[in-house]
Amino acid sequence: MAAVDAVSAIPDLTSSGLALAAAITFCVAYALVIAEEFTQLRKSKAVVAAAGVIWVLVAIAWQAQGLQGATELLRHNLLEYAELLLFLLAAMSYVNTLEERCAFAALRSWLVARQFTMRTVFWITGTLAFFLSPILDNLTTALVMGAVVMAVGHGNTRFIAPACINVVVAANAGGAFSPFGDITTLMVWQKGLVGFFEFLDLFVPSLVNWLIPAACMSFAIPRSLPQGPNERVPLKRGAIIVMALFAVTIALTVSMHQTLHLPPFLGMMTGLGALMLYSHLLRRRELREFGANLPPDAPQPGMKRATRPFDIFISMKRVEWDTLMFFYGVVLCVGGLGALGYLVVLSNASYATLGPSVSNILVGIASAIVDNIPIMFAVLSIEPAMSHGQWLLVTLTAGVGGSLLSIGSAAGVALMGQAHGTYTFLAHLKWTWAIALGYAASIWVHFELNASLF
Repeated sequence: MAAVDAVSAIPDLTSSGLALAAAITFCVAYALVIAEEFTQLRKSKAVVAAAGVIWVLVAIAWQAQGLQGATELLRHNLLEYAELLLFLLAAMSYVNTLEERCAFAALRSWLVARQFTMRTVFWITGTLAFFLSPILDNLTTALVMGAVVMAVGHGNTRFIAPACINVVVAANAGGAFSPFGDITTLMVWQKGLVGFFEFLDLFVPSLVNWLIPAACMSFAIPRSLPQGPNERVPLKRGAIIVMALFAVTIALTVSMHQTLHLPPFLGMMTGLGALMLYSHLLRRRELREFGANLPPDAPQPGMKRATRPFDIFISMKRVEWDTLMFFYGVVLCVGGLGALGYLVVLSNASYATLGPSVSNILVGIASAIVDNIPIMFAVLSIEPAMSHGQWLLVTLTAGVGGSLLSIGSAAGVALMGQAHGTYTFLAHLKWTWAIALGYAASIWVHFELNASLF
């Protein structure tokens, strides 16, 4: 049997029946992902099952051709996922800890208590979403700011719908100029194609991408004062220290990657270890206090308390496992299709035929319909020969293109659930023209501002 370099030399098996079966398997699985809102089938379930089926088909197809190396290629894809998994596990654990310590609830109550006008809140939530997203990620930021919008709007549809759209666009745009802001930017950074500080070249294009639709939508926001509850939420003990540890973790991750060339997940996991050590001290202190002064919601024997001492493993347990398993399925599905030669065909049909600029712009438009993660992973797997400016372009378009439709990004899908019946697909579609203006303008600004990188 002929040996094949599993990573660099991929056979073209796209004309085989097994390859067609693999493509159909992926399409069916992804159709179920898109229909999640209607079927209530969590998006990870279909793609995780499809990943196993596709790689069985890959192994059979390679053996039928007398080729070896499918197992090595599978392990190569699994390693890419493992690095992503550990990075996100640490980041999500920090975010969940900050949520448990009431950091986000305190921010929300502070904004509500200020009694800003609706239009002022519109701009404040958009600005915070744009600048928090590079640190917290676009999904978490959208949920936090969406909760603020819902609390301030208090049933005012005329305010809530455009304000939610503004939060989604701002969170996606803010996430495009930071490796921490979106899964796609993280994948580009971990691949080593764009350096950490080089993402800042996308700051102005990302800002334009948000400001243009925000300016258009702001005229539809009333200037009236919000009507709603004014409840002050204090920070729990240790919240400030957790914020400081998170900042140190990010700095450690960047410095280790830049100076020692260690993978980013190592810095994040080291920071998670620091949080775990601090959580031990925090838990021991709260255990002593709870033992001395049992809270009024103490349960009957054998039942759990509603108020419990802090436990870091609960924060880790509450990470978005549906999302993490979805990434597993996507990475292995796309990797399996690549092992059958589909990514080479896609590269020849797009980048080799249309050129990098047009192809990268189309990547952003496609990400409004199909999730940007499999699209970006496919581009990274192809790794077409492009200038640094083009890699920044596809990072930008994949990050902000999902804002064109409410179903185009995790932030949009999450907010549709949070503001159910108010922020809808059609409500978002009403402002797609303004978002498209911002999309086109951000690309033009990137070409003009970063011309020397092409």
